[in-house]
Amino acid sequence: MPTIRRQPAVPLSAGIAYRIEPADIHAHLFRVTLTIARPAELQKLALPVWIPGSYLVREFSRNLQGLRAKQGTRTLSSSQISQIDKCSWEIRCAADKALVVSYEVYANDNSVRAAWLDTGRGFFNGSSMCLQVEGQTHGIHRLDLPAHPAAAGWSVATGLPALKVNKRGFGSYQAANYDELVDCPVEMGTFWSGSFVACGVPHRFVVAGAAPGFDGERLLADTRKICEAQIRFWHGGKKPPHKNYLFMLNAVDDGYGGLEHRNSTALICNRKDLPRKGDTKTSEGYTTLCGLISHEYFHTWNVKRLRPVEFEQYRYGSENYTQLLWFFEGFTSYYDDLLLRRAGLLDDAGYLKLLNKTINQVMQTPGRLIQSLAQASFDAWVKYYRQDENTPNATVSYYTKGALAALCFDLTLRGESKPGTAATLDNVMRRLWLHCKAGPMRESDFSAALQEIGGRSYAREIASWVHGTGELPLKELLQRHGIAVMEEPAQLAQALGLRVQEAGGVQIKTVMRGGAAERAGFTAGDEWLGVEAPAAGSGKKAAAGRAAGWRLGKLDDLPLYAGESKKVVALVARDRRLLRLDLVIPPSTTTWRLVLRETALAQKWLAPG
Repeated sequence: MPTIRRQPAVPLSAGIAYRIEPADIHAHLFRVTLTIARPAELQKLALPVWIPGSYLVREFSRNLQGLRAKQGTRTLSSSQISQIDKCSWEIRCAADKALVVSYEVYANDNSVRAAWLDTGRGFFNGSSMCLQVEGQTHGIHRLDLPAHPAAAGWSVATGLPALKVNKRGFGSYQAANYDELVDCPVEMGTFWSGSFVACGVPHRFVVAGAAPGFDGERLLADTRKICEAQIRFWHGGKKPPHKNYLFMLNAVDDGYGGLEHRNSTALICNRKDLPRKGDTKTSEGYTTLCGLISHEYFHTWNVKRLRPVEFEQYRYGSENYTQLLWFFEGFTSYYDDLLLRRAGLLDDAGYLKLLNKTINQVMQTPGRLIQSLAQASFDAWVKYYRQDENTPNATVSYYTKGALAALCFDLTLRGESKPGTAATLDNVMRRLWLHCKAGPMRESDFSAALQEIGGRSYAREIASWVHGTGELPLKELLQRHGIAVMEEPAQLAQALGLRVQEAGGVQIKTVMRGGAAERAGFTAGDEWLGVEAPAAGSGKKAAAGRAAGWRLGKLDDLPLYAGESKKVVALVARDRRLLRLDLVIPPSTTTWRLVLRETALAQKWLAPG
C-alpha cells in the first residue's frame, strides 16, 4: 500500500469539493465532479472567462461539455438545468440536499494558461476546470485527485496544501477559498523533480519533457541563486510571505512562456534550452530561461500580493481593467535580468547585452510614439494579447517600454541621490511593499513612494514617461552611469521598415509606419519575389529596357542586385497578382550598442545591493 502523508490540523470537510480525473486520455478529456454540500434553491454556477496574469478573454467554457446534475439518486431533468449565458448555468434543486454536478473538459492546450491531457502528461489551471459556486466562493474548497489506471506511474505536483495524499501526490488538497483554488495549477505525469531551500523556504522544481542529458542539479543551483537574490531584495534577512514554492516547467520542442501564481509558477521552454550535463557554458537559450524564472518569481511579490487596486477582488466573468500593467509587468521585466546580474548568473557585459536588446526593440516600434504606457496597460485585453500586422505601428509593449521606464526612474533616483542617502528604485519598491501592506496599490502610492525616497515630486516624469508618448531619456541617463551608447548601422529590414520571414523566399509580416517600404506600397502578406535594377555597367541613368531582373532569395540579397542604384522596382505577389512597386532604398539607419566605460560608476547600479 502507498504511504500516506497527513496534515491533521487541517479539516477534511469542505462545503465545495471537486473531483478531477481523466475521462478519456486519448480524447483529451478530464471529468470533473463538483459536490455542493448546501446548494441554493436556484444555484448559479460560472466558469471564468480569463485567467489572472494573462489579460485576454479566453472563453474557457467552450471546452466544457455534458453538464449533468443529481441529488441523491435522482438525476435532475434538463428543465432544471439552464444555461443563462456563455459561461453560466442555473440549477433548480432542493436546498437541503447535496448537489452533485458532473461535466467533462476538453484539455488540448499545451500552454501555461488552460488544461492539457494526453498519454504522457496532465496539467490544468482551476480557472479552466472548476465552476465557481455563486454565494460560496469564500468558503473552503477541496480538490480530490484520485489515482487513475490510465495514469499509472504518474505523480502530482501542486501548490495547494495537502490533506491526505499518497507518496505520488494523489489524494485530497484544500484551498481556503475559490481564489486560492484557481491560483494553484496542477501538474501530473512522470516528471523530474528536485528541491532546494532558499533563505529558509523550501522550493520544489518539477520538469516535464526533459531529455536524458538534462542537468537538473545545475537548474536547481541557479534557481536557488535567483530566489535568494529576490528574497533578500525584498526582505533583507527576514522571511518572505510564502512558506513554500513550486516551479512547474514543461519542456517542449518549441515554446516559451510563464504564468505567475501566489506560491507557484507554470513555465514552458524549448527543450534544447535546458542546461546539459557536462556543459559548463551558458547558452543564450538557458539565459532566457533563467530570465523567465526570475520574472515569474518576482511576481510572487509584484502582482500576486502588491497588486493594482482593480485586482483586489478578481471578477472572473469579464475583463478587469487597470492602467498599471507598466508597473507590475514592466518593472518586473526590469528586475528579472538585473537580479540575474546581482545573483551572479550574468556578468556586466551579459546584462548590458539583454538591456541593449530591449532598448532596440522599443526604439524599432513606431507605436511607442502613438500609445502611452498607461494606455497600453488598459488596452491589453484588446491589443497586446491580440497582435496583428499593425500592432508595432499602433501600440507599445508595457513589458519592454515599462522596463525602460523603470530603468529611467532608477537611474534618475541614483543620479540625484545625495551622499549618505539611498535613493534607488529598489528602495521605492520596498517602500511600496510596506506602505501598501503587500496589497492593493494605486498610481498615487507609487508617486508618493518616489517622492519619499527621492526627496522631490516626480509628477513630471510620471506624466511624461507613463502617460506621454515622447522618447525616454535613456542615452543621457546611461552615460551618467558609466555606459556609453554607440550608434551602429542597423539591419536592412529595419532601414526599409519591414519585418519579414525568410523561408524559401521573402514574406512580408509587418510594414512599419513611415518607412520606405510603406511609401513604396508594400503591405503585410506580400511575397517579395524579386527586383529590377539597372544592369551592371549601365550607369545610374540606365533605360528601363536595360534593367536586369533578379529573383530575391533573402532580403540581404537586395544590395547585391541593386548595386549603386538607390531606386529599384520590387516585384511582389499579392492575392495571386503580380505588382511592380517603386522602392527608394533609404540611407542606413542606426541601432544602439551599449558599452561599459566606467566600471566603478556602473557597479553602484549593477552590483549586488
